[in-house]
Order: sequence, then C-alpha cells, then structure tokens
Amino acid sequence: MTEWVTEQGIGETREVLFEGDHVLAARLRWPGELTAGSIHDAKLTSKASGKNRGKVTLSGGQEALVDHLPRAATEGLSGKVRITRSPIAERGRLKLAQARWINGDATQETGAPTSKPMRAFDTGQWEEVWHAASSGSIAFSGGEILCAVTPGMTVIDIDGNLPPRELALAAVPAIAKALIWFDLGGNIGIDFPTLEAKADRRAVDEALAKALLEWPHERTAMNGFGFVQIVARLEGPSLLHRFATSRTGMCARYAVRVAERTEGTGPVLLLTVHPALKAKLKPEWVEELSKRTGRQVRIETNPALALEAPSAQIMQA
Repeated sequence: MTEWVTEQGIGETREVLFEGDHVLAARLRWPGELTAGSIHDAKLTSKASGKNRGKVTLSGGQEALVDHLPRAATEGLSGKVRITRSPIAERGRLKLAQARWINGDATQETGAPTSKPMRAFDTGQWEEVWHAASSGSIAFSGGEILCAVTPGMTVIDIDGNLPPRELALAAVPAIAKALIWFDLGGNIGIDFPTLEAKADRRAVDEALAKALLEWPHERTAMNGFGFVQIVARLEGPSLLHRFATSRTGMCARYAVRVAERTEGTGPVLLLTVHPALKAKLKPEWVEELSKRTGRQVRIETNPALALEAPSAQIMQA
C-alpha cells in the first residue's frame, strides 16, 4: 500500500510517498509560498486588449500571470484566482506564479493526495532523497545519471562504462526514480548514449515507457543522437530547482533538521555549520528548534565543513 506522509519541519514542509519503507516520491514546500491549487482574492492590474490573459495582484501583494479572464474583464476587476503553478526562481530572475480566473464557486483543489502527518521520517529516508538532489546524481550498476537545471529545461545525462545499449537500458530505472524523487516537471531532456540501430533505440523507448507508465507526461521517441524530450505538468520548483537557486537556504534548513533529530542528554544543543549558513539560520528557526528540543541552542561555524554536512551534538554546557 502506498501512502503520502508529511514531516512538518522548521522552515519547510517535507512530503514523501512511501510503499512500505520504500520512498517512491518526494515534495518540498516552504512557508508563505503560493502553492498550486490554492485560492486567492485578486485584482486585475493589466490586460492586453482582446486577450483573455493578464496580470493580477493577489491580496497578499504577490503578482501572478492569469488566464481564462472573462471577455469583458477590465483593469481593476476584483475576483478570485486559483494558482496553477508556483513562482519559480531562476538565476537572475523570478518567473511569476501562474493562475486561472475563477467564475462561480471557488473550492480548494490542490490535486495533491491526502498526506498523513508524522513527527519525523525514519533515519535515512529523507536524507537519501535530499543528498541525491543536492548532488544531482543517482548511481546505478555500471554508471550514474547526472541532472542539471537550465533556463530552458532540466537535462539528464547518462555516464558509465557499459556498452551504449546496455548503459541506456540500465539507466532507465534511475531516470524514472529521479523524475519522481525530485518532483520534476516542465521540459525535461534526457541525453542517452547515441544508438545507431533503430532496434536499440526502440528497446530503450519501450523500457522508458514501461518505467513511466503511471507518471503523467508526454514524450518523444529517441532521435538518432540519443535525445528524448519529456513534457510533464509543472506545479512549482523541483528539488533540483531549489538547490540551483538557493543552495544555502536548502542547506540551512537541512542543518536545522539535523540538529532537531540529534539525540543525547544535556541542556545545550550545539549546531556547527559552514560560515555561509549562519546568516541563513533565521532567529525564529533557532527559537523553534529550542522549543522542540527543550534545549539552549548554540550556533558555531567551521569553514572546513561542507554546506551539506552540518554537525550537531548535545552538550552539558
């Protein structure tokens, strides 16, 4: 039986789809973000003549691109919108949220399955996904896949020492895992090894179709250069996007999680992080960490630590 489970962290909400103890999928949300499916009061601030698209300002002050506007809509019109895609940060710019103008009843429809709250995931479950997304890689027998975010698409490359056909087929399960683990969507390009024989390309296409049978998407057949393009619904930033645009923010939240899960006896919790993370540790996070652990929290820095490798321990003083 599969089940979505939520861990309400400090500074973020983590969701994992489990099948037994096995992690099938993961999602991550930060407080204050516009999420797909949420309903907001909005005012139309701009609209091109004759178009059903424009820009709105939400009640919270955020801007969003909107479609499905009424034919007679004019600037200044007030109403409700449903968010269809969260804002996505890219290097040097922010892609505004996308929304749909609502006519009639406005009900909250996130499209996300019901998730059961849990105090904390078992050790290693979230860490495995987090570190894979941090490195942008997943290993498999004979090679690894390497994932990178670009302004145009997320690209997945395959590296290894197997013959091209065997390497391409061996990479398929890891690719399927990455797509769902990292909550990927939008345009995704997969650069397989070049396969000259049509029969080999067909075999990889069939393996990929089987692996992604239950994941909604559209996909091209592999071309002569080994490239496959996938288009899937995009509702917000993937884990890869978050690392690409806010690595220190991701690592600061992870450091707090490591500290919260640290066991031992003593009144002081010492969290040691890379100096770049200290400024990212918001005072309200540290205060919440102290409340949850019942300990005084002390923050120290060590430039020898990697951003992704915080250290926490319980001390007597």
